[in-house]
Amino acid sequence: MRPIHELLKNRADTTYSLKPQDSVFAALQRLADHDVGAMMVIDQDKLVGVFSERDYTRKIALAGKSSKETCVSDIMTPNVMTVTPQTRTKDCMALMSQKRIRHLPVVDGTKVLGMISIRDIMDDIIADHELTISHLQSYIAS
Repeated sequence: MRPIHELLKNRADTTYSLKPQDSVFAALQRLADHDVGAMMVIDQDKLVGVFSERDYTRKIALAGKSSKETCVSDIMTPNVMTVTPQTRTKDCMALMSQKRIRHLPVVDGTKVLGMISIRDIMDDIIADHELTISHLQSYIAS
């Protein structure tokens, strides 16, 4: 399993984020535009939370609130779990499983580098397994 910085290296150099004062409706539009399930909430270059589809469904839709009148800061998940660029994918998977979360911001000190999802981790695990199988098949064939 690889360190997270290798996963980030293979992606486009785009970090999607929201501002705490954005409306929930605008945040939902951004999630849809980028086809993602969550975004980091950043205020003055500092990670202050994560906004996810789950936050919307539980704290707006089920609560009968207005997404156009509610700010992201009112429903985001504050104090999020983060990982460093050196964290290995297997450790991220364990953390995601233990905490029942699907997204992890990657930070280096106070600098936000990006966010990984459970899908990123699963893709890496599958690629790792396929490589192992390929090596074993080559070993057996020789």
